[in-house]
Amino acid sequence: MTARTVLRRMLAEGETFCAPGVYDGLSAHLVEKAGFKAAYMTGAGTAASLIGKPDLGLTTLTEMAGHVGRLASAIDIPLIADADTGYGNALHVYRTIKEYERAGAAALHLEDQVFPKRCGHLAGKQVIPAGEFVAKIHAAVDARTDSEMVLIARTDARAPLGFDEAIERANRYAEAGADVIFVEAPQTIEEIERIPKEVSAPTMFNLVGGGRTPPVDIGRLGELGYSFVIAPGICMDAAVVAIRESLGRLLDTGELPESRGMSPERLFSIVGLDFWTDLSDRYAGQDTR
Repeated sequence: MTARTVLRRMLAEGETFCAPGVYDGLSAHLVEKAGFKAAYMTGAGTAASLIGKPDLGLTTLTEMAGHVGRLASAIDIPLIADADTGYGNALHVYRTIKEYERAGAAALHLEDQVFPKRCGHLAGKQVIPAGEFVAKIHAAVDARTDSEMVLIARTDARAPLGFDEAIERANRYAEAGADVIFVEAPQTIEEIERIPKEVSAPTMFNLVGGGRTPPVDIGRLGELGYSFVIAPGICMDAAVVAIRESLGRLLDTGELPESRGMSPERLFSIVGLDFWTDLSDRYAGQDTR
């Protein structure tokens, strides 16, 4: 069973699941080993970790698709990937779908922001006309060769145009062929509650600490009817805090921080040391003449 088929079944079963955000191979392995059923390739995390830039649409299609391939090949659970605006018009979206599909994404989301886009929880977002984005969804549907790959349509219309416009767009995008709808950055609990009721398609939720959306736990989101939840920043937030603390100690004292038990062997075991060691042993004794 492919990761895409697994994800489709998870959505069909109706039990709300969480896909924590991953930004590199190590964080992807950690999410899988923690027991989560899916992972989310965060666009903001990719921009920060891969090219050291903010989430302002600075990453390219080839950079993002290449990262999809690296992360998808590192884990067995489905990878849901950020595809920004599709990196241009409907023609660019067509190519984006091909590249993400080839790279191994189980799902991807496209958004209706202008290009270049910006993080969904920053001020100053603008969106393209809804009809233009509908054409992009049609291109995505036409480009997909594996019908199991999940197409997610994200609208960022809440901030610039209001909540009602965001809901209207969400339903237009569902009618155009999106499998799941992502209404980004609702601003009140009431809005969070209304989205699954008023959108005629499965919905997902973005759990962002310190963003424009009020905090709500995953259990409550499940009760409201959201199909799944992404937590894009959870791994990177934890890493940044821990790295800063460790570097501060090294700078101030000249000493390494107290070990957290992460020996080289333990670190390598997270990313498959036993598998590769067994593979090496299997081939080491073979006749190489």
